[in-house]
Amino acid sequence: HGGLACTLLDTVTGCAGHTTLKAGQGYTSIEISVKYLRPITADGGVLTAVGVVTKPGRRVIFAEGTIIDAQGRLLATASSSLLVL
Repeated sequence: HGGLACTLLDTVTGCAGHTTLKAGQGYTSIEISVKYLRPITADGGVLTAVGVVTKPGRRVIFAEGTIIDAQGRLLATASSSLLVL
């Protein structure tokens, strides 16, 4: 479940960062820090992941992400840095 959570959090933080870019600009993840708070199991139901930009930038964007289960329990969080290309 750790790889799933990290991939999901990298995706939502990247998508959040992408919303701040002009047409034709790209980005790549340069750092991600994940905190695993609870196990992710099939019993948890549907997962919801949300990414938000905490600081937009011309060269580096900072974003955070969360994953919650169907009962609203926080399962994992992440902070990410994205390099603007």
